[in-house]
Amino acid sequence: MRRLLTLALVVTAVAGLAACEKRIEAPRERGVCYSVQMPEEGAKTPPQFHVVARDQPQIEFCAARLEEMRQRFLRLGGSNREIIGAYQGQYIFVERRGVAFSQALDGVRFMALARTGDGRLAIPGAIQRDIDAAQAPASAPTK
Repeated sequence: MRRLLTLALVVTAVAGLAACEKRIEAPRERGVCYSVQMPEEGAKTPPQFHVVARDQPQIEFCAARLEEMRQRFLRLGGSNREIIGAYQGQYIFVERRGVAFSQALDGVRFMALARTGDGRLAIPGAIQRDIDAAQAPASAPTK
């Protein structure tokens, strides 16, 4: 019984410490697009935020700047196919599937832009509308 009580206290203490872990907030500077450089595995340093572009009117424009940066690095021989960015307090994840947004680095991601068959980025609903339009039978001309 005493062992069970001790184990329960230890588990509660560890859970409490994990809950106190400081969450890394994305910069909130208006209109500024950042690239996020994550620390190397095992390093105790926080992520670094580097300005990619200023005067970006919307988060989608920032995502486009990050995609441009990703493509340039790949053309130069880089191998990193995923980039993390930040815009006005939100994180942007440019991945193989497309672009996702999140409030936290380890939070739930909202898929905002999907890749088309040729690798471009598009709103997911627009892709389905194009597929549906291509499969629809041609309508008869009206007189």
